Amino acid sequence: MFHRSARLTVHGRRLIVQRHQAGWKQAHIAAAMGVSRKCVGTWIRRYETEGEAGLETRSSRPHTMPTRTPAEVEQKVLAARAVHRQGPDVLGPKTGVPARTVSRILRRHGVPRLRECDPMTGDPIRASKSTAVRYERARPGELVHMDVKKLGRIPEGGGWRALGREATVGHRHKQVPIGYDYVHSLVDDHSRLAYSEVLPDEKGPTCAGFLERAIAYFAAHGITRIERLMTDNAWAYRYSLRAVCAEHGITQKFIRPHCPWQNGKVERLNRTLATEWAYCQAFTSNDQRTAALAPWLEHYNTERCHSALGGKPPISRLAPT
Repeated sequence: MFHRSARLTVHGRRLIVQRHQAGWKQAHIAAAMGVSRKCVGTWIRRYETEGEAGLETRSSRPHTMPTRTPAEVEQKVLAARAVHRQGPDVLGPKTGVPARTVSRILRRHGVPRLRECDPMTGDPIRASKSTAVRYERARPGELVHMDVKKLGRIPEGGGWRALGREATVGHRHKQVPIGYDYVHSLVDDHSRLAYSEVLPDEKGPTCAGFLERAIAYFAAHGITRIERLMTDNAWAYRYSLRAVCAEHGITQKFIRPHCPWQNGKVERLNRTLATEWAYCQAFTSNDQRTAALAPWLEHYNTERCHSALGGKPPISRLAPT
């Protein structure tokens, strides 16, 4: 296949050779074909040294590439991607390789993008519905997103991730169900600063109390005023947050029904919570997993690299406090 700006095909190169053999001067051939004298000389020399095979299209990549990333470094990057299932901005600091080089290594080896993979297994899956229009608010606090992630509670001694499926078959037949934890989260649209709590339910008073504590957390990190709050259309959000929003001067915004991607920033945080906190290791108790949330959240806000922020943590977009 020839690139769109190519002047010569195999037939054109063969015509150069034929005219040269017929006694044409190289300058005349170049003028007739609309190419440079150097180009004409190149194809004549290739034909003299390689024959017809020398006229075939070949890659323009150099025969040697001294600056190419060594194979052992590429394998290190691929192994880190398989273990951590994270993007170039996170893998770069972990492997000591520039993020752009990590991206090229992954593309060179045909590694699918994270958005095309299952967050739990890493297997390629069909892409979910997304929008091509990406927005970001201009300042911290202009818009925040709120949502709840439901997680199955861990029985004492550990669940199937710690003990294996065979050892936990009996859990499915217990008379009293273990139940669920509800991870409430609030994330700032501009800085991606996040706050999460593990609570026993998602009822109205619980959501209102969480919002009060989240507002205080944001204020302690430099976001002293929240202008808009975006949520889905859950009853607890639509009716139980009115008093809190009115007290703090917050305007409520609701996504369209059945369009969760409109609240995509907190939905993405929910996925990150699942992969990097809730399911990143085998916890032996529910309290152990809950206790691990606060340290992970501190790491998320102050150290973890975000591709949307140019490889920097959320704290980098906030004024010092």
